[in-house]
Amino acid sequence: MSTLIDFILHIDSHLINIVNTFGNSTYLILFAVIFIETGAVIFPFLPGDSLLFAAAALSANATYGLNIGLFIIIFLAASIGGDSLNFFFGNKFGEIIPRHRILGKFIKEKDLSKARGFFDKYGAMAIFFGRFIPIIRTLIPFVSATSDFPYKRFIKYNLIACISWVAICCGAGYYFGNIPVVKEHFSMVIIGIVGISLIPAIVGYLKTRFASSK
Repeated sequence: MSTLIDFILHIDSHLINIVNTFGNSTYLILFAVIFIETGAVIFPFLPGDSLLFAAAALSANATYGLNIGLFIIIFLAASIGGDSLNFFFGNKFGEIIPRHRILGKFIKEKDLSKARGFFDKYGAMAIFFGRFIPIIRTLIPFVSATSDFPYKRFIKYNLIACISWVAICCGAGYYFGNIPVVKEHFSMVIIGIVGISLIPAIVGYLKTRFASSK
């Protein structure tokens, strides 16, 4: 876990090492990370927003020879494809995975309950809002499927959500990631990105706690 935290906080340095080591294969590696984050269901802790921001920031620096257009394409394909695979898992194995002896350690029933509450509250819009909230974005496709939400309707909201998510994260990284003050305090910026993305989940948790105490 400490390795993962270090990777997220210093994601710019780690991405530079990946680029220097793997060259053009970097695109494939980052595609896999984003795809697995949602598609594999059991890895909601992998970096999402911060990875897009950092990758876009590197692409804006000619030193690394990375293409922002290609990043946008692979991130769109990874997020949309990952969510669809996640939906498939929820549809086929929705009742099995949380109770599995091993897989259940990664997808806890309490996390699924929170995602179900989020989905019940916002309905179809939860598919859009959930894309911007870590952990929740991994569970929403799964919960949508277990709630008998039709895939044709799911993919419509999912396309809008993924396009918006990639545009915002990559756009912010590309245009602001190489500003000197941002580069000097990149770790703090990443913490800020993670913190902002967690605000809706924290507010929802506090509301629930407050309501239960009353």
